[in-house]
Amino acid sequence: MTKLLTLVLLANTLLPPYPVPDPFTRREAQTTLADTLRHAGQTRLYSVHLPPAYSKTTSQLALIIALHGGGGSGQQFEKQSGLSNKADQEGFIVVYPDGRQNPGILGLRTWNAGACCGQIASGNQTDDVGFISKLIDKLSASYRIDPKRVYATGHSNGAMLCYRLACELPDKLAAIAANSGTMQLTTACQPNRVMPILHVHSRLDRNVPHDGGIGSRSINRQWNPSADSTLSVFAKLANCQTEKQLVRTTVTYSVYQWPNCDSRTSIQYYLTNDGGHSWPGGVKAVRRLGDLPSDAFANNDLIWAFFKAHSMP
Repeated sequence: MTKLLTLVLLANTLLPPYPVPDPFTRREAQTTLADTLRHAGQTRLYSVHLPPAYSKTTSQLALIIALHGGGGSGQQFEKQSGLSNKADQEGFIVVYPDGRQNPGILGLRTWNAGACCGQIASGNQTDDVGFISKLIDKLSASYRIDPKRVYATGHSNGAMLCYRLACELPDKLAAIAANSGTMQLTTACQPNRVMPILHVHSRLDRNVPHDGGIGSRSINRQWNPSADSTLSVFAKLANCQTEKQLVRTTVTYSVYQWPNCDSRTSIQYYLTNDGGHSWPGGVKAVRRLGDLPSDAFANNDLIWAFFKAHSMP
């Protein structure tokens, strides 16, 4: 139970599980469709948001896989991030999958990012990488999706899974964008391709400290690697310059990158001075426990601009 309580503080995204509506009885005005997928003997939940542009074009659109934080859900993350609004403006598809439910009255949902998180997801070694891979295949067969423009982004535990996907699913993802979560792999990261990576973090994050260690809000005293050490793993794999360089600094945030990487790989790091464990430009996840989002920039604008600049080779 202690570990489950930690997840609430880790993600600041505690909301009860939500019922899945019947997609066949939906009103035509709905654009976010709930569905299920069987994988590894489990029925997994997800919802797909289709932008207005989808019905007006025969072109293939980009797909963003949006991964909620520990204790949250796809429905909750859609509201917290506001990513569907950005999808409507720019014309891309977003899928919001759900992590596995842990036992207990709260039924918190988490992802298996390696050393984190949850009794069911991480403790039982749930195959979340296989689930995301199969989800991409199903969506690609069901919707007009450009296979060279499939991306993953996530918050906290969802960001941790993004890093695992970068290591284990490089043939299906063009790039990732991780927010407030660092790599938690228990084995070496050995991708056959180093994809572009965008990392966003706050100096005030007390759940997953940007400089590593144990967050002051972590009840089970979980240790986290720093954002620098996480990104340095990929920088080394891409033969980038060893030390990151400061690209820009403002009153509210700083931008770093690892230069001279192979194959045009881009590794960027945005560090805000405000916000805490939140989604910049989004909404506060939990009224009493959640941190106020950073005002430094809109995460969705930053992430989409990064993704647009990178497609699968």
